Amino acid sequence: MKIPLAWLQLTHEKVRLLVALAGISFANILMFMQFGFRDALFASAVVLHNQLEGDIFLMSPESNALIAMASFSKRRIYQALGVQGVASVHPLYLDFALWKNPETNATRSIMVIGINPNENILKIPAIESNLDKIKLSDVVLFDERSRPEFGPVVEWFNQGKTVTTEAVGRRLTVGGLFPLGASFGADGNIVTSDLNFIRMFSKTRDPSVIDVGVIKIHPGTDPQPIINVLREQLPNDVLVLSRQEFIDFEKSYWQESTAIGFIFSLGAGMGFIVGMVIVYQILYTDVSDHLPEYATLKAMGYKSSYLLKVVFQEAIILAVVGYIPGFLLSTALYSVTADSTSLPVQMDAQKASLVFNLTLVMCIGSGVIAVRRLDAADPADIF
Repeated sequence: MKIPLAWLQLTHEKVRLLVALAGISFANILMFMQFGFRDALFASAVVLHNQLEGDIFLMSPESNALIAMASFSKRRIYQALGVQGVASVHPLYLDFALWKNPETNATRSIMVIGINPNENILKIPAIESNLDKIKLSDVVLFDERSRPEFGPVVEWFNQGKTVTTEAVGRRLTVGGLFPLGASFGADGNIVTSDLNFIRMFSKTRDPSVIDVGVIKIHPGTDPQPIINVLREQLPNDVLVLSRQEFIDFEKSYWQESTAIGFIFSLGAGMGFIVGMVIVYQILYTDVSDHLPEYATLKAMGYKSSYLLKVVFQEAIILAVVGYIPGFLLSTALYSVTADSTSLPVQMDAQKASLVFNLTLVMCIGSGVIAVRRLDAADPADIF
């Protein structure tokens, strides 16, 4: 079995090879972490959107994102109910409150979600099974995936303790737990009834306004014609969005209206450049060190294309071998980050494929630059 010349050259200087692989792995980790944070940002931003049972959504045109919603009149959803094809309409209330840690009394902002417990619109079994509890005055359901700064709520509740705290000047009791997850905009969530929500924010909000209108249509009905009718009939103080448009609206805010999306993309680009520089230095040094050997091969009749192929083979070997530890370490770091931040940072095939392809481009691009040194491999000059 013939061993490729490219592999023999790389392994001849083992320390140099290890440095190259470490550099490529480091670049991979930089790219993986930046892409992981970026995808976690978008995934966490729309986690509530994905759990809403609805086909069409109404919101104020002054709204920017779930963390910055503008309210509109509840009458709009009842006007929508008169459109043919609409099966039901549901108000959704959103706001932030200062939650007092029941153990330390420290306060932290938490998102409050108000729904009608008689017509649940959240596709979360733990909420569906606890709807009767939030019908009681000042009873809420706590997101068990909220950040730990909100206190040992989950631990105490699972131990059978009665968990009470304060928010917006009201004494609240945790009646159950549900899994949703923190996001870059909200560190935690609680769900309660629409009546409890109105009581909590009675001093700051008009009870006749809502934040999102959730519309369900009859099964098998095409939502687009209904959306067109709603856009014609409803005043311009509301936006009418399909489910995908509702999700895209949120993602667009984080990607275009904040610096976060740009920062993560820039970080991934920096990792790519760092890796390219490292691989170029390795390949350039390797070519320079072996110029006499390359000149000898030319004198023996080997064409320049053969020598170019050797350098490109080295680049591909570095890409593949260097990618493996980077992938494994990034997967472990994803797990640690998800546990520490409660954000959905996870490895998937799309990110793995993207970083691998970028690694190939990075190494081959470095090889393209480094092979220019082969022009100096002239037998007449060497000998």
